[in-house]
Amino acid sequence: MRALLLAALLMASPAIAQQAPLTLQQQVEAKLAEAGPGVRFGLVVATLDGREIVSLNPDGRFVPASNTKLFTTLAAFELLPGLDQPDRDGATRVLLRPVRGKAPDVMLEGRGDARLSSAPDCQTDCLATLADAVAARTRRVGAVIGDSRAFLDERWSFGMSWNNIPTRSGTGLGALIIDGNEVALRVAPVTAGQPPRVVGGGYMEVVNEAVTVAAGKSALEVTRLPGSRQVRLSGTVVAGAAEEVLRLGVDDPAHYAAWRLARMLEERGVRVGGAVASLYQPQPSPAVAQAVEVARAEPGPLGEDIATINKVSQNVHAELLLRRLGAARGKPNVAGGLEAVREVLNRASVPERAATLADGSGMSPYNRVSPRGVVTLLRWAAGRPWGAAFRASLPIGGVDGTLGRRFASGALKGRLFAKTGSLTAASAVSGYLLTARGETLVFSALASDVPEDVRATAMMDGALELVAASR
Repeated sequence: MRALLLAALLMASPAIAQQAPLTLQQQVEAKLAEAGPGVRFGLVVATLDGREIVSLNPDGRFVPASNTKLFTTLAAFELLPGLDQPDRDGATRVLLRPVRGKAPDVMLEGRGDARLSSAPDCQTDCLATLADAVAARTRRVGAVIGDSRAFLDERWSFGMSWNNIPTRSGTGLGALIIDGNEVALRVAPVTAGQPPRVVGGGYMEVVNEAVTVAAGKSALEVTRLPGSRQVRLSGTVVAGAAEEVLRLGVDDPAHYAAWRLARMLEERGVRVGGAVASLYQPQPSPAVAQAVEVARAEPGPLGEDIATINKVSQNVHAELLLRRLGAARGKPNVAGGLEAVREVLNRASVPERAATLADGSGMSPYNRVSPRGVVTLLRWAAGRPWGAAFRASLPIGGVDGTLGRRFASGALKGRLFAKTGSLTAASAVSGYLLTARGETLVFSALASDVPEDVRATAMMDGALELVAASR
């Protein structure tokens, strides 16, 4: 009788029923709903043993943006040995090729090293080391040739947007690159009414149509057509403002590296009598085979570069790592790298439709993954011998990398380890978090079709804070 009376009372009093606390799933859905109509969210949060705590559109296919780097770097941990040792396989070499009756040609041979630097303050993996070695052997050289034949000539992965190609985000790729394959232009204001001073564009032809103004806002614009080395600078810069650094992509990375070496040789008193050129065709030639190695610039451990890829979301390094995964299988190209990644996904029992990839960095809009697929992969990774090292390579909430300013004041500061991702109309964050009670959870939060005026990342971060506080 009492049970019947209570049931009748609840049916007659909707207000009483409405006071029931929302479940965690309902709280998370309400938080994500704050984004408004149109946004498509996917979220899975699970325990390390696979029990899903929150699940929203778990098998939907989303653009992962730079969450793609999780797949590339995780595959490297699984497949490439010696990540804590100097990266001898990737070392860039400089060779002298004899030319009958003439000064020898200089060959700069790349093997996929992403960190070769020509910076004045370079300490390791320096182009200056190679220039010094050549200068110590000869005072005259012929041509200076950048050799990128270790990889197939695929300077952009499938789906790269043409408007990204002139920028540092879409710069060309190859087995030989220098300084991230980007050219820095330093723009400083001068007297009002005059074009600003531009420094550092030696490799590019800069058409300076910008103007210094007495007041207002600095608004510089740089345009470069793909395949062109002409850069057009327009807009305004305010007198007295700080110098701006504009970073541009390079379409022919081997040529740019050879050009930098030629300039450094000239600075050391070496006469360069031939042209600067680049090689991309994979077939070796007898003349090249006669070249004699002079020196090599050996990079540090590849594991350190993986941390750079994940912490700051470095696109060029991620793409070169993908090609190196392919090269380790005898297929030094994008397809070979993606085959290697798929091999690892199969080991982790991630279905084909849960991860369809076109590149190694996430710049391609062709990439599609599901939240459940990402969580499955991350759970598997946590149990591998290298799982702790992989997690340590990820940005930490409120502490460093691309998460340095996110989760900076909440309960997840220093307790969330995840890869971020951002592309036009897409946002992502996936990784591991520690709850209030110290439990480790695996998660993947993805958003696609995000309008320009919606901060989907804020909604996803809020949802993760709710999860962490509830456990």
